[in-house]
Amino acid sequence: MIGAVAQISVSGGGIPKLAIPSAELTDVGIAGDRWRYPFHGGRRRAILLITAEGIDELIAQGYPLFAGALGENLTTRGIHRCDLRIGQRLRVGEAEVVLTELRTPCATLDVYGSGVQAAMFDARVQAGDPESPRWGLSGFYASTVQTGTIRTGDPITVL
Repeated sequence: MIGAVAQISVSGGGIPKLAIPSAELTDVGIAGDRWRYPFHGGRRRAILLITAEGIDELIAQGYPLFAGALGENLTTRGIHRCDLRIGQRLRVGEAEVVLTELRTPCATLDVYGSGVQAAMFDARVQAGDPESPRWGLSGFYASTVQTGTIRTGDPITVL
């Protein structure tokens, strides 16, 4: 599978995260990015990755979303969320990451509408069932395997 980086996003803490053209991916995330709550970051959750196609699905359901709205650091294009699995490695620009866990959406996202959490995450997703129609809509946390520069438009290859 090959896709591309549609957007790189950072914030001083909280959502939405705002677009930047390039970034240094470190062992603990994108340099300059912050989280409102410390359990979001760290080595195991260095970045949050969400597909642009998944965001488009949620927009079609009536949620006023955009790249960075859900707090993701990497918005991808061209990789189907249903094909992603925990443990997969991805080459992103000069860096490499491994998907570590599915993101469990929290009430912070309710600013985009009542029911947004349920629209992107269900009991089947929580149980690890990739056949759920909501698989991957809430995003995937990833840890850094290899640090490096990433840029908007860089290819993303599932290794």
